[in-house]
This record gives sequence, C-alpha cells and structure tokens, in this order.
Amino acid sequence: MDLFRATERAMAMSDDVWMRHANPWSVWTRFICLPLIILAIWSRVWLGWWALAPLAVACLWTWWNPRAFPPPDKTDTWASKGTFGERVFLNRENIPIPEHHVRWAMVLGFGSALGLVPLVWGLWVLDVTMTLLGLVLVVLPKVWFVDRMVWLYEDMKDVDPTYAAWLRD
Repeated sequence: MDLFRATERAMAMSDDVWMRHANPWSVWTRFICLPLIILAIWSRVWLGWWALAPLAVACLWTWWNPRAFPPPDKTDTWASKGTFGERVFLNRENIPIPEHHVRWAMVLGFGSALGLVPLVWGLWVLDVTMTLLGLVLVVLPKVWFVDRMVWLYEDMKDVDPTYAAWLRD
C-alpha cells in the first residue's frame, strides 16, 4: 500500500485543490496543523471530553487548509514547487521519476513516522519534552521532504507538458 497515495485520497485532492495548495500561504500555514492537533489533545487536561471540540476543529483545518487559499498568481516559489513535486511524486507510476527521489521520499517519510513514537508517548503521559521532541522529529523530515520535492519538480518539469504548465512566474 502506498501511504502517500492513501493520504492524497483521504484529503480528496483534486487538480483544483492541488493548485490552491500551491499557494505559499497554504503551505506555510499547513505547518501549524500538527501543533494545533497536539494542543487540542493536550487540552484534555483542562477540558476533559470537551477537548474533542478543539481536536475536531484542528482536524477540520488540516483538511480545509489546501482549499483555504486561492490559486497563486505566481508559482515560482519554494512552497509552490514543493507542492508540484509532491504531485509529480504521486504520479510516479504513470511517469517514472529518478530512483534517488523515490528512495529519499521513503527515507524521509519513515523518519517522520519514527517521530510519532515519542510524540504519541509524550501526549499519552503528558511529557512536554517527549511531545516537543516528537514534534521536531516529525516536522523536520517533512520540511526536508518538501525540499526534496522542489528538487524533484525541477528535475521533472520538462518531462511532461502538464508539469511545465503548473509553473507561472
């Protein structure tokens, strides 16, 4: 099973949503999703079962974020190209990509997943240090992944006219 593709399906990412997500505001505000979820889960200490309300809001923001901003006028930014690279990566079965990009995407995805161990543990036992360590270990590989997706897009933008059409400067 391709976890990357499953995530795309769960987020219901259409061509229009992908183009909206290419807006740098969408990319940068996406990085607050996990901290909001963490804060919502931690709020169970103060709110009890009412913590499900901020958790639902944080999850809704995570889903809505790629839809929240208009398509950008310019797409020659790091954030836009990172989004385009993700699309290229997800399309690798139709248009093959260099193996080193696949390998790094898998390594960084696995690295980010490993960060979930201290994150979940920290949230379970309410340990701030473990929670923050987990957050850093999840987010840093994700940022590196986006940077690799910029590289992938740059390598692949001239391979297919659809990829090249995404770029507007």
